[in-house]
Amino acid sequence: MSKRHEQHTDVILIGAGIMSATLGMLLKQLEPGISIEIFERLDVAAAESSDAWNNAGTGHSAFCELNYTPENEDGSIDISKAVKIAASFETSKQFWAHLTEQNILQHPQSFIQAIPHMSFVWDDDVAYLKKRYEALQTCHLFKGMQYSEDAEQLKQWMPVVMEGRDPRQKVAATKMDLGTDVNFGSLTRSLFKYLETFPGVHMNFNHEVEDIDRDNDGPWRLKVRDDVFGQTRKLHAKFVFIGAGGGSLPLLLRSGIPESKGYGGFPVSGQWLKCVNEEVIKKHHAKVYGKAKVGSPPMSVPHLDTRMIRGKQELLFGPYAGFSTRFLKQGSLMDLPKSLRLSNIGPMVMAGIHNIPLTKYLIEQVRQTPEERLDALKEYLPAAVMEDWELETAGQRVQVIKKDEEEGGVLEFGTEVVSAADGSIAALLGASPGASTAVSIMLDLLQKCFPEKFASSSWQNKLKEIIPSFGEHIDKDATLCERMRAWTGEVLGLKAAV
Repeated sequence: MSKRHEQHTDVILIGAGIMSATLGMLLKQLEPGISIEIFERLDVAAAESSDAWNNAGTGHSAFCELNYTPENEDGSIDISKAVKIAASFETSKQFWAHLTEQNILQHPQSFIQAIPHMSFVWDDDVAYLKKRYEALQTCHLFKGMQYSEDAEQLKQWMPVVMEGRDPRQKVAATKMDLGTDVNFGSLTRSLFKYLETFPGVHMNFNHEVEDIDRDNDGPWRLKVRDDVFGQTRKLHAKFVFIGAGGGSLPLLLRSGIPESKGYGGFPVSGQWLKCVNEEVIKKHHAKVYGKAKVGSPPMSVPHLDTRMIRGKQELLFGPYAGFSTRFLKQGSLMDLPKSLRLSNIGPMVMAGIHNIPLTKYLIEQVRQTPEERLDALKEYLPAAVMEDWELETAGQRVQVIKKDEEEGGVLEFGTEVVSAADGSIAALLGASPGASTAVSIMLDLLQKCFPEKFASSSWQNKLKEIIPSFGEHIDKDATLCERMRAWTGEVLGLKAAV
């Protein structure tokens, strides 16, 4: 066994996705001398949740995602989550722009493209969309958004969505030209490619972490299996980050930290209809998000989605949800059963009882026929025909289930960082809007897990250099927002704010 395999390391990152790549890059920018080992069970980076076909692909900035702006009982629109997500995405863009200026990310067009974000509704939902638009206009982050109920205007915005539509149907849409399409798979691989050039950073593909433990307050001990040579390695690390997508929960539970108790996971699979007609693909250039049907979960928000994947424009519709006991697309059917513990069975059962409509929805989705999927597509693309579309399997998502004093257990649809009290280990659980807000999530993690260093002048000054709006409130400062958008737009090749 080589000395490198025997040595201790400062940081271990589990999972070669966008979260680990972002954290690794931030740590190397802040502490150039830090040593990092990255372990990935597959043979390439970003092959699970961060892959372009598995991830949402939208630069989630709350421009078009209606589930981020719920309607209150009094009829008002709550924009607080939308504002937070929009501000977080601006933080991500600043980090990427900084890395581009440093020639770390050399071809931003390979992972980010300007593309309009639109919300589209009809009939009873028109009133909601108008109220949402008016509410968002109170915040400068949504400056430049347009609203229209004029069918002729909408034909210009999204011709294929209006083609063949009943002219008597009442429709409405919003349009934000500042929207983006992000290929997080390409971005992740670019970040890791550069990370590998740093001294003290080692990528380990085809390696599966089998166990995590430690004695008292000592370093973490990891047992890692090399799936190519069948060898087992043992490593010690001061800090461990579990960013393994759906695989994070089982590893967190194995760590045994008190903070992990009560956490469970509910896996949801997905499918897309992928357009195979080049003429249809060329006619549509937007991300058009609709409103989830009453009683369906947030992850079911339908969208007609233009994406750039490997330099080619693609068109997807979905997602169609499903259920699998796998926690990863290339996982095991035993993932869910093996995640059960005495501490989380109660919360999981109670969350199931409180989410019977979700179970019913998933069963309905699994049983859908091709004709029923086409019918759902026709609500957004009236002229759609079966032969223009084929079914594509998307990634797995594991929604967070956790203890709740009032309800026993609740199902969460966002992302959550769970960390030990001493900050020596942390795991990221959950899904959307994850990847788009990765930089903000990792900044919060650094503050929680490295509090003294985070507060130091050296880290604070470096973070201000990396993210110019760091320490300020871009959601409250219109001038700062405009300046940052102009800079990131120019560096990343995007259209600046109007």
